[in-house]
Amino acid sequence: RCLSDWSSDVCSSDLGLILGAILGALDGASAWFYPEVRNVIASIMVGSTIKGMLVGLLSGWFARKVNSTGWGIVAGSVLGLAFAFAVAAMPSETGHHYLEIMAPGFVVGAIIGFLTQKMGTPVASKRST
Repeated sequence: RCLSDWSSDVCSSDLGLILGAILGALDGASAWFYPEVRNVIASIMVGSTIKGMLVGLLSGWFARKVNSTGWGIVAGSVLGLAFAFAVAAMPSETGHHYLEIMAPGFVVGAIIGFLTQKMGTPVASKRST
């Protein structure tokens, strides 16, 4: 609902989408440190960016519904782990890299969950008339 409504403050779902893209791209770029996957670094970065954007969008949505930093971190972490596991479980020519994929996914999710709670603009509560 906020994606087209750019007011003076950035809402949580927009912030989550932006942060997810940035942190996802950085997560994908970290694959450079593993020589066996350097030949597919571009596809890893694209996939990680999309994964980060999904985690960010869902974390932002959660932040708009639940105003709790702790639960935001938990939700972001769980979402990050879930998407990272889905990627790690995919068949690969270089084998499975569960730890190398899931640990950064967990951290990225936790950071996104925290930032969407702290920096995003929550939805104003509805008044009962």
